[in-house]
Amino acid sequence: MEGDSYCLECKKATQIVLDNISGDTICTECGLVLEAWNIQATMEWRTFSDDNNNNSNKRDPNRAGKAENPLLNYANLITHISNNPRPSHVSKGTTVLPSKRLNDHDPDGVLIRKLKIIADMADRLALPKTIECRAGEIFRFVEKHKICRGRKLDAVLAACLSNACIESKLSRTLKEFTTVVPNGVREKDINKAVDLIRKRLKVQMGSIKSGEYVKRFCSYLGITKNKKTVQAVHEAVDKSEELDIRRNPKSVLAAIIYMIIQVSDDKKSLGDISIAAEVAESTIKKSYKDLYPYASRIIPSWFANEADINNKLCDPSTCNHI
Repeated sequence: MEGDSYCLECKKATQIVLDNISGDTICTECGLVLEAWNIQATMEWRTFSDDNNNNSNKRDPNRAGKAENPLLNYANLITHISNNPRPSHVSKGTTVLPSKRLNDHDPDGVLIRKLKIIADMADRLALPKTIECRAGEIFRFVEKHKICRGRKLDAVLAACLSNACIESKLSRTLKEFTTVVPNGVREKDINKAVDLIRKRLKVQMGSIKSGEYVKRFCSYLGITKNKKTVQAVHEAVDKSEELDIRRNPKSVLAAIIYMIIQVSDDKKSLGDISIAAEVAESTIKKSYKDLYPYASRIIPSWFANEADINNKLCDPSTCNHI
């Protein structure tokens, strides 16, 4: 490596060269060693993970370990024993303790496998890296304080990811989480774990409001092109929050979408809305009955006048569909 430096012998700025073998900095004009035993500050690139690999084409040139992970007990700065149960130099008659058992007692090794499950679920749900990292922090907290002891691991991991989404105001339904857990768990199990974790975190996360699902559900129904319809749904959802409707946010939103569609030019059935919102038709009907008396109050007047609302909306007391 070459560069300019001031040489005490030449009394001027001269070209210098660094001898990487000896670590000496040498003047190219007079040969004076300006500095000896330089420490190379560049990154190492060798892991020695391929010492037993005789195929030179497959050698791993890395000299650095994995990145530091603050969630791990040793920040990922320890050596893990290989999972190879019998080294090549040990004879067949010799009993060897499988190294996997040793790794199973390594807290970092166990935690890494659990964080990997969270990462896989986040990837399948197309969640950003920040959500995945926050879910890992929440799980570390849960493990430390033994919050969900006795509950299914997959439900706890999904609950940590769900809480991370809630904190970031990112809408994901419990049903979506049940589709990505490795061994399959019920929505009920995840929901219980979510509530337990939320209470212990003591963070004002709040519940996901219906409005956060509007864009997604309208997109599933194919009505996002009609901006007026989507805007009407948004405003109706905001106004419905002033009412004392004790229903699941998704079922309230589904009922509002059904009401808005009835007074608009968009033609979508209750079954279509049920599929998009992942809510049973019977549940949507119950929310619709609760919202119907307030229809003219929550549906924007610029979107539909009171006469249109009264003429076009199905009266749940007389309509067979509701």
